[in-house]
Amino acid sequence: MTAVDDLDRKPAEAVRLATSRADDAFTALAEIRRQLATARPSFIFLFVPNRLQPDDLAAALRKSLPNTVVFGCTTAGQITPRGYENDTLLAVAFQRHHFRVASILFQPISPVSIADVVSQTERLATQFRVTPGRKRLALIFADGLSKQEDILVAALEAGLKDIPVFGGSAGDGLRFQRTQVLRNGEFHSNAALLLLLETDLEFSGLGFDHFQPTDKRMVVTRAVPEERLVLEINGSPAAEEYARLVKVPVGELSPMVFAENPVLVRNGNLYHVRAIQQIQGEHGLTFLSAIDDGLLLRLGRGKEIIRTLETGLAVSGHDGEAPDFILGFDCYLRKLEIERKGLDSEVSEQLRQRRVVGFNTYGEQHLGVHVNQTFVGVAFFRPKAGAPL
Repeated sequence: MTAVDDLDRKPAEAVRLATSRADDAFTALAEIRRQLATARPSFIFLFVPNRLQPDDLAAALRKSLPNTVVFGCTTAGQITPRGYENDTLLAVAFQRHHFRVASILFQPISPVSIADVVSQTERLATQFRVTPGRKRLALIFADGLSKQEDILVAALEAGLKDIPVFGGSAGDGLRFQRTQVLRNGEFHSNAALLLLLETDLEFSGLGFDHFQPTDKRMVVTRAVPEERLVLEINGSPAAEEYARLVKVPVGELSPMVFAENPVLVRNGNLYHVRAIQQIQGEHGLTFLSAIDDGLLLRLGRGKEIIRTLETGLAVSGHDGEAPDFILGFDCYLRKLEIERKGLDSEVSEQLRQRRVVGFNTYGEQHLGVHVNQTFVGVAFFRPKAGAPL
């Protein structure tokens, strides 16, 4: 029997999942509550589709799950037990005997106070002491329109020190109007939610994309860094020069073109994606990560996305076992490219087989770096037989 066959046979042990495709918040949360009736969660993640209004969900939460700790965010899509979805409310209930959590809400985060983030994070890590035999990790959900994730994640890494941090930027479908994070029954914009988790499960961080650099170089010659806005590339209007390099008329530039032709920045021996969000004004390009004058970029070329997904998700524990579940943060631009190529069913099957649950993001956070067009996740493995609960 293969690991995938084994996954199909056994449900996840450490989390319980619930979904609803109802049209209104109260009905959706009532369905979630019924599906989780026998769960004993320490806390629940709620990943919200953009067709449901956060204010309605907040009101429904007070009635449907009044005594439950709930965190979450708005999304650009969900990863459910079916794979990729767009209009599904997803709840992930983390079982009490495997998880413990503490949280901080940073608000406002535009601009980020580095000193404040570091001091609050250090205080939380000191107060939230690890139980012998258990390990800690951190998760971050940030306002995906704040343009502050790069600085925020660097500050978090300084405060958390040896505690690894993973996460995703909240989304708003493809509207780019308002993104929010959820804590204590309330949704917040211009905010970031830091969660410090303790668990008896072994876990392994994931982070991969499917691009390699080409020989087409770009230098940012005029930018507005605080807005992540590039006005000139190689001394020419940014949108025109990018369109020339990807051999597409300026008028045909779109999220799909940006998804399939990202720009990459080198960090040591690694290249990270600096994704383009949209055209700004006549010739500007707005990015989803930090950008600055003089930054050297390369045009990226895609590798085979199914193969890189299969390789990236093929993680195993110390004894060769498959993960109990994978919490995934997957960029919405990856999903756009996958759908454009007609690969969404195949990718959804891979996600389902590997028991990935999570959401599509406006950016991903991986070990102190804010990235784009990347799959970031945490694979959790079942506790060994006889381990204390």
